[in-house]
Amino acid sequence: MIAEALFNKFPSAKEGKLSRLRAGLVKGVTLALVARHFDLGEFLVLGSGELKSGGHQRDSILADTVEAIIGAIFLDSGFEAAKERVLFWYAERLDAIRLDDPLKDPKTRLQEHQQAQQLKLPVYKVIQVTGPTNEQEFTVSCQLVQLDEEVVSKGNSRRTAEQVAAEKALKLLGQLDGDNS
Repeated sequence: MIAEALFNKFPSAKEGKLSRLRAGLVKGVTLALVARHFDLGEFLVLGSGELKSGGHQRDSILADTVEAIIGAIFLDSGFEAAKERVLFWYAERLDAIRLDDPLKDPKTRLQEHQQAQQLKLPVYKVIQVTGPTNEQEFTVSCQLVQLDEEVVSKGNSRRTAEQVAAEKALKLLGQLDGDNS
């Protein structure tokens, strides 16, 4: 479904590029974003352990939920109905995607930038974790030799906070679209 939509949008693109774009659109993190858009976590029936640990907000559970809904639509109404629903859910993402979109996450791009400049790799540190177990907020710093101050960011997971910090660092270094790179 997504592969076909990408092929129709970019008919002259190379197969490898289309495969990477597709992978970015159907990976668990993106499926979890779709689930969050519809507040699906609020409708999940989970065991007490998952409820206590915040399972209704866990990316893997949310992604599995979207996949299950797609499968249910397919089994109930057929391929065309499932395809229509998926393309509707992904319409904004498909409209916004460009062939020159960066395919690597900010942490990877920052690491590769540092390596290309033969500089020390970024150092990430968890500064603080607040909130109950199922609603924790992580404050993380990213330290680079060429920046005077650490870049600090927050997220609902350590990984998310590190990605946001890396993106901020890339902006400060002028390495994101719209900057003088």
